[in-house]
Amino acid sequence: MKITQFALGFMLASSASLGGMLASHALAQEATVKQSSAGFYRTQLGQFTVVALSDGTVDLPMDKLLHQDAEKTKQQLAKMFLNVPTETSVNGYLIDTGNEVLLVDTGAGSLFGPTLGKITSSLQAAGYSLSDVNHILITHLHPDHVGGLSKGGQRVFENATIHAGQADLDFWLSKAQMAKAPKDSKGFFQGAMSSLNPYVSAGKVKGLQGDEQIVPGIQTDATHGHTPGHTSYVVSSEGQEMWVIGDLIHAGAVQFPHPETTIDFDSDPEQAKAQRLRVFSTIAKREALVAGAHLQFPGLGHLRKTQDGFNWVPANYRRLRE
Repeated sequence: MKITQFALGFMLASSASLGGMLASHALAQEATVKQSSAGFYRTQLGQFTVVALSDGTVDLPMDKLLHQDAEKTKQQLAKMFLNVPTETSVNGYLIDTGNEVLLVDTGAGSLFGPTLGKITSSLQAAGYSLSDVNHILITHLHPDHVGGLSKGGQRVFENATIHAGQADLDFWLSKAQMAKAPKDSKGFFQGAMSSLNPYVSAGKVKGLQGDEQIVPGIQTDATHGHTPGHTSYVVSSEGQEMWVIGDLIHAGAVQFPHPETTIDFDSDPEQAKAQRLRVFSTIAKREALVAGAHLQFPGLGHLRKTQDGFNWVPANYRRLRE
């Protein structure tokens, strides 16, 4: 698995609550975060209720992470009134089918610094309890997606079964793989193990082998590339469709118009690029809704195909009616 030393160093530095590259920002923002209300946005997809949940934001040095000229990245971000480092959302999505309550990704928990780790409070603010969640659908086992699963070695979601790509489980939960990994990448394995192992011990983890149904109306789509088992989820109800795409994209201002641009966090950049092009083309053709883990909260919108890439059309704000 290939992740550049810069990306590894950045993510591992981020895991220290007051250390590394995010320390000064975290100190400056800590009081503000404590005074902010939890973030959620509720909408409807057919008969399903969808709730976007904010885990917080993190500053990412996109000019260093994206695989293109740094000045070009800065210019593209500036066109969208963004700077470097770029404040980047971390989102999860709750899907209430009426029969099941599913959560896609759990945020960073305590693995990524004090500006993240808000998903459980966002979920509770939306009117759900942690025990309401029946299934947790993991897009991949990076720390900002699985860190909220466990706390102090205990399961946070006691009634939930975890679903994740088998290739990701085999890789990130393997002590043999961790032993072979460079020193700077071992923290990725440790974070995945501390988050998932309480569920493994309880027999509450199911590996996804490919494209399959989780519950009626929710299918998986194998989008391997960002990680060995990266998985997207396709939600369908009454002819409406939503794709929850995890880390197929990190910097919308750059990667929507230029989807060929990869990032240091991709384990297989060429495969990740191919999956992004395939999935975005499908979404645009079907006029489906997109839910992105790192798109500006609530991360919901549509795609229009252009000559070279895609236009992002944020979803219109909807007031749910009684």
